[in-house]
Formats: sequence, structure tokens, C-alpha cells
Amino acid sequence: MAIYDLSHPLHSAMPVYPSKGQPVITPAATIETDGYREMRLELDGHTGTHIDAPAHMLANGKMLTDFPVSKFKGKAFIISMKSKKDCIGISDLKGFEKGIGSSDFVLFRTSWSIYWGYKEYLKGFPVLSQDAAKWLTTFNLKGIGVDAISVDPVETTDWPVHFILFRSEMVIVENLIFPENLENSSGMFYCFPLKYNNSDGSPVRAVFESGRI
Repeated sequence: MAIYDLSHPLHSAMPVYPSKGQPVITPAATIETDGYREMRLELDGHTGTHIDAPAHMLANGKMLTDFPVSKFKGKAFIISMKSKKDCIGISDLKGFEKGIGSSDFVLFRTSWSIYWGYKEYLKGFPVLSQDAAKWLTTFNLKGIGVDAISVDPVETTDWPVHFILFRSEMVIVENLIFPENLENSSGMFYCFPLKYNNSDGSPVRAVFESGRI
């Protein structure tokens, strides 16, 4: 059994979704001045490795706090799409039905995170086709996760994949990173959000535990 951190570290110069402000992480107190150390964080709820609730797009969608805490953990199946550079269609997912059907989360490993910190990270990443997203909603999934900044292209104006998944009350985890030494495709996934009012999204410490199903 091994535990893997699938989360990017938060810092003031980290990549953010285009048009969004950078997080501000500064000292609120220092040992030298105040006798204790404390940091102040100012950031959007969708900063870094984070989770989207249906309320992010749907007027009457559920907030993160509307779900039981069990929504944010479960069996996960990792699908490797490392050679994929464009749309992920149903044909790419066929053959994985058994793994998907026995899981709570499907995590897409495209290795796009190699561009984290570079301008290339913010465009051209693989995304699900609308048909593939609809096909995934036929399974009893709690959510999906991706190692890119979004499940829709950044140039979109209507976010179709978000809407498809949210209408099935699925959550979406974005900006994952998969360690090179993670070889298992199945295990337990944890993505607990911060608990705050009107929570349409939240940074998470995404964790994968292999060998525990």
C-alpha cells in the first residue's frame, strides 16, 4: 500500500485560469515581530488543485456543503491518456467499462502537468468530448479528475462538459498531478474541500492510495 500526493503546491506565482487573479500568500505574523508565525492566503476557490461543485455553473446546483463528506472519497480508476493531445472520445474509453463501473471516480492521466508553470499549460490540453462526458454519466460516479486546468477548452464560452457532468451531480477535480512512480490504476481517492458557506469550489489536497479497494 502506498499513498501519493496528487496536488500542486499553492504559491503566489502559480498558474491560474486565464483572466483570474494570482493568489496572494504573505506573512500575517512573524516569529521575530509577533512571537509566532502565520501566513495569510487570498485566493479564488478554484485555485490550484481544486474541486468544482455543480453550483459553479448551475443556478440551482448543489454547493460542496450540500453533499455528505463521503462524496469526496471513494474508489478511483486511473485512465492513462498520455499520448492523447486532443479530444478524448467514447472510443478511447471503450474497454475500460469494468474499471469505470466499479469505481466512484475516474481520473484522467494525460501527463499535461509537465507544462505546469509554463504558458503551454493553459491551452491545447486534452478534454472529454461531449459524447464521452454523457457516456460517463451513465455510470454511478461521484466525479472525475483531470491533470489539466479545466475539463473544457479555455476558449469555450458555454462550458458544455462542465454542464453535462454537473447535471448528473458529479464533482470535478482539476489540476491534478500524477507522480511518475505511481503505477497502479486503481485505489482510493480523497479530495476533501474546505468547508465554507456558498462553496462552489475549493482547493483540495488530492490523495491517491494504491492497493486499498
